[in-house]
Amino acid sequence: MTRGCLVACLSSLLSFTCPLLAAAPSPLSVEDAFYYSLLNPEEWTLHTQATTISQWHPPFHSPYSGPDSLSSTSEARTSFTSTEFVGRRLWNGGSVYFNPEIIAGQGVSSTRGLAGYPNGEIYRVDDSNFNLVLSRLYFQQIWGLSKETEHMNSGQNQLPQDVSQERFTFVMGKFSLTDFFDDNAYSHDPRTQFMNWALFANGAWDYAADTRGYTWGIYGEYNRPDWAVRAASVLEPRQANQLTMETRVGQARADNVESEWRYHVCERPGKLRGMAYMNRANMGDYDAALNQSPAVPDVTQTRDYRLKYGFGLNVEQELAADLGFFTRLGWNDGKTETWAFTEIDQSAAFGFNLAGKRWGRADDHVGVAMVVNGLSPEHRAYLSHGGVGFIIGDGMLNYAPEQIVETYYAFHCWRYFTFTTDVQGVRDPAYNADRGPVILLAERVHLEF
Repeated sequence: MTRGCLVACLSSLLSFTCPLLAAAPSPLSVEDAFYYSLLNPEEWTLHTQATTISQWHPPFHSPYSGPDSLSSTSEARTSFTSTEFVGRRLWNGGSVYFNPEIIAGQGVSSTRGLAGYPNGEIYRVDDSNFNLVLSRLYFQQIWGLSKETEHMNSGQNQLPQDVSQERFTFVMGKFSLTDFFDDNAYSHDPRTQFMNWALFANGAWDYAADTRGYTWGIYGEYNRPDWAVRAASVLEPRQANQLTMETRVGQARADNVESEWRYHVCERPGKLRGMAYMNRANMGDYDAALNQSPAVPDVTQTRDYRLKYGFGLNVEQELAADLGFFTRLGWNDGKTETWAFTEIDQSAAFGFNLAGKRWGRADDHVGVAMVVNGLSPEHRAYLSHGGVGFIIGDGMLNYAPEQIVETYYAFHCWRYFTFTTDVQGVRDPAYNADRGPVILLAERVHLEF
């Protein structure tokens, strides 16, 4: 295709999708306006990230194992993701975001064997080969409701703009619920902070997503200077932990609501978030599975359209200019099979994040955290009789809460690169007091610009 044909096609597309640009009073031709819009940083946002995590664990005590157990022999695996965050302003308050992503790699034991899985990047990855996927594609509209404004800097899926402090935001398309819910300044990004699934998000929140962590739906948020409330209704996967989404929203969907309160303690900022969710999906029932086949229960044989609900509490608090504290509490009813995230019915986590200014490394960070995960009585009875889920299942179970400690040091090597050493210790992996403990060591390299 010649340059002239390419320009004509792109100009026609732009004038069709963005009529305001073509109609704006300007001496520029449509072709010139197109090139101007490409060069204008106020109209576009483009950011890139690439992350690789190599993780290893030594042999550990294991008198028995099952189909979904963490391997008791030494193993090492590496994951890789690379994402382009592309954003385009359409009109005042309106924008569209597009995120192609390259994924590759595997997690230890094929992403099985721990409820609090140790690599938060691997839920996006399901193949050792390189694959190009669409992670996000959504439209966003912001309506200002006050004259007082605040500035949003250019960032991943965020255009630079001044927005009203009181505003309503609407989003429609493909995204991850973790993009908008359960945020926390000190523990929310496994690419730069804690890597464990039960630390970067509330482990008991079985949030709707395909096997890579994304879904389709709508989201709305009402924001004021001191508080906000947000809600979303999105698609559930057709089967547990699968890519295909169920489109019959009358029978299957996930509804989420969260409130956020911003406050100060001794002039130090903090945030308190409370969340509730209700999932509708073709889920199996643990008690029904045991009643149907107590010798070898299979929860997938009892599937029917059922409800699952849960709650979460999330706190972040600045303790000093370079030190922050966080905690999360989560609970769900635990009667139906885990559908999209991980097999945790109760979770309590807390931790600290310290910047390196005190030793002359202001851009470095140290984190230490602990999380304790638990199961409902129905869930633990199912596993004790030899049942398995899509994450855990040792063939039998001597139940104990799963306890995890994680610490990391993120060394900011250069403007765009960060190298992290991470150590996780797990007691009673997959809630089994007969197995473990296990130590997992990881190295993470992260590029972002």
